Amino acid sequence: MNGLIGDIIAIFALIIGLFFMFAGAVGIIRLPDLYHRLHAASKCSTLGLLGLLTAAVCHLGTLELLTKAVITLVFAFVATPVGSHILAKAALRDRAPQWKGTLEDDFAKDHD
Repeated sequence: MNGLIGDIIAIFALIIGLFFMFAGAVGIIRLPDLYHRLHAASKCSTLGLLGLLTAAVCHLGTLELLTKAVITLVFAFVATPVGSHILAKAALRDRAPQWKGTLEDDFAKDHD
């Protein structure tokens, strides 16, 4: 998509991607424990990357870039949740401290 419409779509996609990246960075700094921060980081990397790659494809508009962006997004949407799950499970097994406001810990109930 070249031209004015492609650039307008790219601007909106860039703003959306940057918003999610910024919100994720703020979440990593402000959230109370590892598990909440991990959630913020995974949302930031998937949704932010989606917006940024969409902006790049709309602005440059080549088939080669579209192919690379789709492959990157598929990898990110598969690898990020798996990596987050592995990190959270390792933190649970290591007994990483939880936020005092955590209502329930099903893992601790099952493994005590």
